[in-house]
Amino acid sequence: MAPLALAALGVVFGDIGTSPLYALQTVFSADHNAVAPDAPDVYGILSLVFWSVTLVVSVKYVAFVMRADNDGEGGILALVALLRHTMANKPRRLAVATLLGITGAALFYGDSVITPAISVMSAIEGLALVNPDAEELVVPASIAVLTVLFAAQRWGTEKVGRAFGPVMVVWFGVLGVLGLPAIVAHPTIVQAFLPWYAVEFIVERPFIAFIAMGAIVLTITGAEALYADMGHFGARPIRLSWFFVVFPCLMLNYLGQGATIINDPSTIDSPFFHLAPSWARLPLVILATLATVIASQAVISGAFSVSQQATRLGFLPRLHVKHTSEVEGGQIYIGSINWMLYVGVVVLVLAFGSSVHLANAYGLAVTGTLILTTALFLLLAKEVWGWPLWRLVAIAVVIGGLEMIYFAANVIKIPSGGWLPLLIGATLLLVMTTWRDGSAEVARRRAVLEGPLEDFIAEITASGIPRVPGVSVYPHPDRQTVPLALKENVDYNQVLHETIVIVSIVNEPVPHIRHIDRARANDLGSADDGIVYLEYHVGFNDTQDVPRAVYWGSGLVPELLLDPDEARYFLSVVRLQHDGPWRPWEWRRRLFMALNSVAARRTGIFHLPPDRTVVIGSQMEF
Repeated sequence: MAPLALAALGVVFGDIGTSPLYALQTVFSADHNAVAPDAPDVYGILSLVFWSVTLVVSVKYVAFVMRADNDGEGGILALVALLRHTMANKPRRLAVATLLGITGAALFYGDSVITPAISVMSAIEGLALVNPDAEELVVPASIAVLTVLFAAQRWGTEKVGRAFGPVMVVWFGVLGVLGLPAIVAHPTIVQAFLPWYAVEFIVERPFIAFIAMGAIVLTITGAEALYADMGHFGARPIRLSWFFVVFPCLMLNYLGQGATIINDPSTIDSPFFHLAPSWARLPLVILATLATVIASQAVISGAFSVSQQATRLGFLPRLHVKHTSEVEGGQIYIGSINWMLYVGVVVLVLAFGSSVHLANAYGLAVTGTLILTTALFLLLAKEVWGWPLWRLVAIAVVIGGLEMIYFAANVIKIPSGGWLPLLIGATLLLVMTTWRDGSAEVARRRAVLEGPLEDFIAEITASGIPRVPGVSVYPHPDRQTVPLALKENVDYNQVLHETIVIVSIVNEPVPHIRHIDRARANDLGSADDGIVYLEYHVGFNDTQDVPRAVYWGSGLVPELLLDPDEARYFLSVVRLQHDGPWRPWEWRRRLFMALNSVAARRTGIFHLPPDRTVVIGSQMEF
């Protein structure tokens, strides 16, 4: 458990662990310093922070949601996959769950753009306390750090990841140590853990409390990572790290910041850095920058994983995925996603200029994802686990109600930056639904173009078409229709290979499938026609390797006793075209064709050898 718990510290808790850099600073600067830096308001804020983190992170995610694992994996799309497993006979509810899932994934991309920008900027802004003239360096220094971070993604995080755990151990230790002196100087601050301070603050100053809730949500950013990264480390190491290291150190630091603000209200401009003595602020800026880079790394890696899952579930076009580790299948790099995130992050840094301004854009993406995860979890608990109604209602009222307040408090920030995650989420949701609907329509039209496979086999058997030595492999999505490349090859060359293998890559809604369980062969009813259908089942974290599918399928039926290295691969391609001018209401078709044109080539996705692959296709009016 110890090595896994240490590794979890370095990856899982980077985002939530760097929240003390900017969370309380944002609370006391919200709405032109509406929250007063005096004892009643500080106690109320700290009480809200403690109970928010306790209910949302400790209770919801650590105690409940992490129990909903999909073959050990977590994340909102894995949660959708669990529901798709068990709700196939309830299409309406399944459609709602799928829409909630892809909406949550779309909002996660908004979080993936904002987190690196606000985290790195908040750390580097500590330079202004060391030297006020250094404030002008915040934006260029942030862009420089982020550029190095994104440029390094192509080499993967395997080697760097070994240093993440120790760095974050130091970081959390520093968080606790910084908070202790201020707590000792003002010991009554620990009373802020009592819930009635939060209740009193809400009752006496409801509007101010509502405004503050829009910033307090920043203390739980990164909570989704506890669930999303569960497959890398397991639930138990994450729970151990949270309860024994992260949670106590965070609370010590927040209490210390609150005590510092009460003793000196002028420290609200940067309460975190004011915890440290002046001689320690420059080293603290360096350590904080390292911690925020790690937090950014975690969310970028999460975006890669979400993109791969979305592609496998049919919500995004094919992406070129590069595996950066020979040991960990989850360590991947997607260049197109990486550089789109980089451009978005740089634009945000230049447009907002400070972490305080950018914080206005942060809350909606986080709260939206929190609410969607709660909704999907409650649906799973009802449909799959059969939880009693009273338990579901209790969670919905206490935790769901709290998250709805967070969301409502962030809605009022839409004009000042909250529109940004909504725009990103809406754009990604449009892309995902357009690709899903367009792919379904293309699949229907293609099935008509290809024709039934059984009729084709009967026709070539009766015609006595010549067979030549060799093995031909045809990747194809199903066994109902004829691979277009096979049909065109017969029509043009009037000849077939002795052994024909039709391979379907079947994407299962689980993270991994064991190699020995992946291949399933079928001779399509005749043992001597030389035609074999091979299914190769993969999880959404497995590679879609067609040559490996042929290798594992060898020997399953007598006809498939072959050498995969001697096979020739014939890939079917349908090129979409549109004749005539585009009409205004056809904009989604136009978007789908644009997405289709930039999709990764299947020769790379299927790991087909270039020197033994032939691409044969046709055109389709769309």
